[in-house]
Amino acid sequence: MNPKKIVRKVLPKGATRLAEEGYRRSRRVITHARYGFPARNARVIAVTGTNGKTTTCMFINATLKSAGFKTAMFTTAVVEVAGKAEPNLRHTTVPLTADLLNFFRKAKRAEVDFIILEVTSHALHQHKLRGIPIEVAVMTNLTQEHLDYHGTMERYAEAKARLFNLYMQPTYCVLNHDDKWFDYFAKQSVGACSIYGQKGGSDVTMRKIKLSSRGTDFELDLDGNKIPVNIQLPGEFNAYNAACAAAAVSVLGITPEKIAKGLATLQSVPGRMENVLAGQNFSVIVDYAYTPDALENALKTLRDTSKGRILVVFGATGDRDKIKRPMMGEVAAKNADRIFLTDDETYTEDPASIRQEIMAGIKKAKGQSKTVEIADRKEAIKAAFKEAKKGDVVLLAGIGHQNYRNMGDKKLPWDEHQIAQELLKLQ
Repeated sequence: MNPKKIVRKVLPKGATRLAEEGYRRSRRVITHARYGFPARNARVIAVTGTNGKTTTCMFINATLKSAGFKTAMFTTAVVEVAGKAEPNLRHTTVPLTADLLNFFRKAKRAEVDFIILEVTSHALHQHKLRGIPIEVAVMTNLTQEHLDYHGTMERYAEAKARLFNLYMQPTYCVLNHDDKWFDYFAKQSVGACSIYGQKGGSDVTMRKIKLSSRGTDFELDLDGNKIPVNIQLPGEFNAYNAACAAAAVSVLGITPEKIAKGLATLQSVPGRMENVLAGQNFSVIVDYAYTPDALENALKTLRDTSKGRILVVFGATGDRDKIKRPMMGEVAAKNADRIFLTDDETYTEDPASIRQEIMAGIKKAKGQSKTVEIADRKEAIKAAFKEAKKGDVVLLAGIGHQNYRNMGDKKLPWDEHQIAQELLKLQ
């Protein structure tokens, strides 16, 4: 049996938690010392939130590079040091402490100016960021996720808040004025705050948002400086990600003109509203949307920028927050014209029971008549492609950039983009 499981079984729950906390703290100090404290004096921009973290990190990275700075970045999808990028094959947002410090050591040797980190609530709760100086702490939004770990939204928010309060003591805090948790994080924040959003009173204000399938145009008002912005990523939610990045780099002294130029250089983000092109007469989009909010954002964006029907292929992850499954079913039923309910990653759960919980939400929103259930994901994608007509859009949601799926607690190779291309060529 796993030693951790033995300890949890023998010790009372409270004692187990204290033992784990003590172990994590001591391990962190020892590991930092072993790697020579590579994070010391680093200028770190840390991005957290439920959705949009990876894209916001990449907007920040692109803008800083465009402004002439050398950067390093660690996200769920991509790891980059001094312009050399590679996929994050481990799919961990914040890696083991040793791996994270090895990344910092590489960044230090490359003499980068800034380090951009994507940060999870798990990492903050488990003290993985302690010992890392945070210059700019950034919040995208807070919606339901990870309640299997945190238990309640309040505890989830409390874990996120560690990035902004005395726990990490950032110099600057960047907050979403339009998020319903804004007041909570504003009260928690100890650094000088820069606020972005569409509401009046924001330091970085978004106006005149125009959506298209080719990207998003809007105006940014940065402390009275109005600048037109064009980003190559579609959707209002990506306008928010760009505005968030603008607020983050503006506190570092980057001029509005350089911000607009930098935001425009980001062409795509792996597995995020990513087009699959194989000569078909309908659109295919791969997106990592695995929360109700992310799925709704993706579907609404496609609805606003497309003339044809919206077909969605999706499921839900096993051994994770079960409460969100019927919510995702409702979102799909309300926003898609055709639903192909399938398996996502099952881990150790029965896949049929996962689909049943999603179907409950679909039925609640009266979407069962437009839903077909196909357990095999490849067959579900094939069925969606077969049904799609000219001008339609097929959204493949949930897997995104990943190169494997955990099925029955076994990692099996899976590249959604490549599989989609192969199936399209057989059409």
